[in-house]
Amino acid sequence: MDVPVWLWIVFAVTVVVSLTVDLLAHRTAHVIGFKEAGLWSALWVGLALVFGAVVFVTLGTTAGTEYTTAWLLEKSLSVDNLFVFALIFAYFQVPRAYQHRVLFFGVIGALAFRAVFLTLGVAVVNRFTFVLFLFAAVLFYSSYKILSGQEENFDPGKSFAVRMLRKVMPVQDHYSGTHFVVHEEGRRVATPLLAVVAAIEAADLIFAVDSVPAVLAVSDDLFIVYTSNAFAILGLRALYFLLAGLLDRFHYLSHGLAVILAFIAVKLILQAAHKMISTSIPEIPSPVSLAVIVVILAVSVTLSMRRPPEGGEGGEGAGSSSTEK
Repeated sequence: MDVPVWLWIVFAVTVVVSLTVDLLAHRTAHVIGFKEAGLWSALWVGLALVFGAVVFVTLGTTAGTEYTTAWLLEKSLSVDNLFVFALIFAYFQVPRAYQHRVLFFGVIGALAFRAVFLTLGVAVVNRFTFVLFLFAAVLFYSSYKILSGQEENFDPGKSFAVRMLRKVMPVQDHYSGTHFVVHEEGRRVATPLLAVVAAIEAADLIFAVDSVPAVLAVSDDLFIVYTSNAFAILGLRALYFLLAGLLDRFHYLSHGLAVILAFIAVKLILQAAHKMISTSIPEIPSPVSLAVIVVILAVSVTLSMRRPPEGGEGGEGAGSSSTEK
């Protein structure tokens, strides 16, 4: 796809300016309430949709549909990240006022990692089409784990990133405000807040195993896959605080995500077969993919609301799981 340089520049400027405004707006540590989270969520979704409109106008309907599908797909898959965020915050007993700062730097790391992974993924897919079959296998396996209840448990304290951090420098037992590193007895010491950021980054690397193959099923153009991923990731923090305390209520959403992953795996197989075996093998058009994802998400949310989990409203949720320290 021939993407004009100015569109890349517009994207980069939008991301940098948005992150700067976000950082300045939250320079003072405070608890993010529902109203504030709702306003920021609306802002991030609005930015993503406006940029999508620019893609439609500039690059055409196909590119615009692929961008929208990829953004919605990444947005839906990122819900799993929210549960892990809640687990990490509870494990490290992160004060609620510090959680936004942690997620802010976690997002910056995620943007960098996804740039690397997606660039490599696009290069590999464009050169070796058979890799799509391998990606499909990964997605089928992920779908099976979710539906069978065999998802791997993520232990924040034992993640590779946290273990490496502890080897590089000592980590103190108590928080020192919003500082990541402090000087103690003439040496640099990490605070638990830095360990939390490391755990967040480790979690994103795990989720990239599903996310990258899935989005490459929608498009193999780096501009489409990265910009859609970036705008979905940018809205993660606000979405977390918006849904804090409500995550357990959407208990059918994980089943919906499993079905989406399986559907995307089928889409990958058909794409690979179309290119490698016969052009008579049909591919699933992007508009159909978009419609399927929307319907599955809508059904999952509707079922969750109409059939509450056993035991009432569910668990305490993300917002109440973190203990002030």
